Amino acid sequence: MLDTVLHAAQGAIDLPWWGYVLVLLATTHVTIAAVTIFLHRTQAHRALDLHPIVSHFFRMWLWLTTGMVTREWVAIHRKHHAKCETPDDPHSPMVYGHWGVLRFGVDLYRKEAKNQDTLQRYGYGTPDDWMERNVYSKYTWQGMGVSLVLFVALFGFAGLSMWAIQLAWIPITAAGIINGTGHFWGYRNYSTDDTSTNISPIGIIIGGEELHNNHHAFGASAKFAHRWYEFDIGWVYIRMMSAVGLAHVRKVAPALKLRTSEGEVDETLQAIITHRYRVMQEYARLVKATAKSELAALKARAERGEIELPKLRQLLKDFRADAATLADAQRERLAAVLAHSEALKKLYQARQDLARLWSRSTESKEQLAARWSAWRKSAESSGIASLQAFSLRLARFA
Repeated sequence: MLDTVLHAAQGAIDLPWWGYVLVLLATTHVTIAAVTIFLHRTQAHRALDLHPIVSHFFRMWLWLTTGMVTREWVAIHRKHHAKCETPDDPHSPMVYGHWGVLRFGVDLYRKEAKNQDTLQRYGYGTPDDWMERNVYSKYTWQGMGVSLVLFVALFGFAGLSMWAIQLAWIPITAAGIINGTGHFWGYRNYSTDDTSTNISPIGIIIGGEELHNNHHAFGASAKFAHRWYEFDIGWVYIRMMSAVGLAHVRKVAPALKLRTSEGEVDETLQAIITHRYRVMQEYARLVKATAKSELAALKARAERGEIELPKLRQLLKDFRADAATLADAQRERLAAVLAHSEALKKLYQARQDLARLWSRSTESKEQLAARWSAWRKSAESSGIASLQAFSLRLARFA
């Protein structure tokens, strides 16, 4: 009797403690790969096509390990991009707070999954075959029940803990860390219209999803790593599958090319608009020294009581924001500060005018060319060396 109990507790496979850890890491990693490659890059953004066998394997695996429905996940994620960081965003830390998304990300997901308007508007193009209608979408928790039986049968009581950790892996990493920390902490390659960040340049633990700012800048790209020091393991798997005909990449982020001299205006404008998020990030970096010097001078004047200056953090936030997004009080406060620095005023106006190159979608090529010419003339006559250098750099975009 005791032997029977011990055998049941042990399971069909007997491993040392580190063996169980390795198996757990492997299974959770497959789950992460299924989310990032199948749900995210293939289904939500159509960045690549997967062979039907690979696609169905990922669907079955997610049914067993998470109980997530493809249509629900895709619809919620697409809505996140469409309504990013507005009250309609299903899981914005700007709305619910960073800690709120970390703790209650799963609850926010489940709540939005019940919104039929979200599913109908954003859930188009997802699998709708017999298995999806009659098994995966219909019996969500039963898949997790099957995996529980498998874990316990194979690994005994240890399998129960492994199953529980496997079940919590996506809620912690995706619903919590990516949706929460990925809009709160990290570095940014691109000045996107949201607060998305790259949590880490090495994307392994969450399959490359750590490079969240890169993804928000180029949502339809199958590759998340954009700098030489960034690593996206999800992209490695995609390339491996592509090599044997199991995947076909449809789109990646365009690479920025720089000419040795100025080129045609139309091509330059197209490159600037395509790389607009990078343009704004580079603009902030190149004029940083000038802005820092001017702000230091203003701070010194404020300390002497000559002028009133808002908190530096608030001032920088207003300075970097699109003028259209500022409230009247913010706009008035910023104007009062800029009145004390001609250089800051020119830098701020140059940033706003530059953004208008891609915000006026109804303008003709001739109008855009005229706007670009006016911007360059203003930048080059500004007397600000960093702004003049940036103007010359933009003219070489290809």
